[in-house]
Amino acid sequence: MGPIAVALIVVVAIAAVIGLILLLAPRRRETGRVALDAPQLRPDAHWDEFAGLSESARCDLVFAVAALDGDRSHPILEHALGDPSEAVALAAAHALTNQRQTDIVQRYLTRHPGERAQRIAQALDLLAFD
Repeated sequence: MGPIAVALIVVVAIAAVIGLILLLAPRRRETGRVALDAPQLRPDAHWDEFAGLSESARCDLVFAVAALDGDRSHPILEHALGDPSEAVALAAAHALTNQRQTDIVQRYLTRHPGERAQRIAQALDLLAFD
């Protein structure tokens, strides 16, 4: 037997030992996962803290809630439509529109007519790329 054959046998033997170790090694057992109830998102919960944030932080929070993209985010986004900052209200209106909740936005704009509602509606028209 030549030196190449001996080296090949050694490599195969080492690979077999490593494979055997991996096969017989103890495995971590999966623990049962407990599903936790998701917290309820309520627009009245901690709204005072929300109002204390800067305008940009409130916009960031609106976009974060909008990223949840579920029915639970709609009440919070609807509540954000009434934010004193027009930028926050526009962010909420845009998020709701992107989630196909134009009825919520239209209902808000109808209940709160005026220049602000017109500016939000115009901005939403500009943001619509359809």
